[in-house]
Amino acid sequence: MREEKTNVMRVLDQKKVPYVPRAYPHQEGEAVDGASVARLLGQDPAAVFKTLVTRGASKTCHVFVIPVLAELDLKKAAKAVGEKSVEMIHVKELLPLTGYVRGGCSPIGMKKRLPTTIHASALEQERIAVSAGKIGAQVELSPRDLAALTGAAFADVVREEGP
Repeated sequence: MREEKTNVMRVLDQKKVPYVPRAYPHQEGEAVDGASVARLLGQDPAAVFKTLVTRGASKTCHVFVIPVLAELDLKKAAKAVGEKSVEMIHVKELLPLTGYVRGGCSPIGMKKRLPTTIHASALEQERIAVSAGKIGAQVELSPRDLAALTGAAFADVVREEGP
């Protein structure tokens, strides 16, 4: 069975960014939580990242790429991007804004390039997995390559885990 190329994979091919495509089983149209994706792919959840889209007080949208088991700290996120505050966008805004559905949102190849921040822990990984632009597909690539491709900065933007 030949893997169907997603727009994300085509962008990576065009920019000559090395990546490894990965697929996981899912129910058609149903988002799979990140912990399940990591388990289905046999990956360390610390190396599997989710893509979250927020809107700042200035009305600018920002993308945050964080480990799947982590929770975005809105105060840290706002500070990292120079906003007074940020809040998650409503799920119905995701497709028109990014071109992606919930569970298949990738920081690569969005309709419009949005300011992007990758959690600093990505730098501890040789490769991280992010959505390939559709539910059931991921790409593994170097976090530095991802940052170069998306113009992203690295920052600590997740909540600290409790004791």
